[in-house]
Amino acid sequence: MSYTLHRMTQTDAPLTVDWISRQYGFDRDEVENWVRYLHFNWQLSVKAVDSKGDVIGLLNMSDYRIEDETAQIRKDNPELLATLNRMRYTAVFSFIVREDYRGTRLNYDMLMSVMPELKARYDFIFIPVMHRLKTHAYWQRWGATEFYRDSESVYYKLNLG
Repeated sequence: MSYTLHRMTQTDAPLTVDWISRQYGFDRDEVENWVRYLHFNWQLSVKAVDSKGDVIGLLNMSDYRIEDETAQIRKDNPELLATLNRMRYTAVFSFIVREDYRGTRLNYDMLMSVMPELKARYDFIFIPVMHRLKTHAYWQRWGATEFYRDSESVYYKLNLG
């Protein structure tokens, strides 16, 4: 399985909206608003393309704040939120790999392609994972630890230092 990795740009916004809408079943207009307003970090986002030129994976990074994802943490644990917000972090907004490439090195290669920059710029990666998704164990294998949960998601922190 041959593929190349490319850094994403703002021009990849429609592709991102399409993939997220199809993968997770979210309303397209809502996803377009997220992509428009949640401070996507396009320079650290990655798309994988196979030898035919088809996109086979997206790693979308975003510099939105934890409280943008879960306002409830401000009520439940404002001290934790304040501590985390004193650190430098970015978020994995979405990490989608085409089904026939799951279980390969693709997701690892995508994340590792930006890891040196992540480690140089951030203290941790913020990773929200909805309860219904299957990626909890994936992120735990990377060493991510749960720091909060609400009715929709579990929130992980992957230390980079």
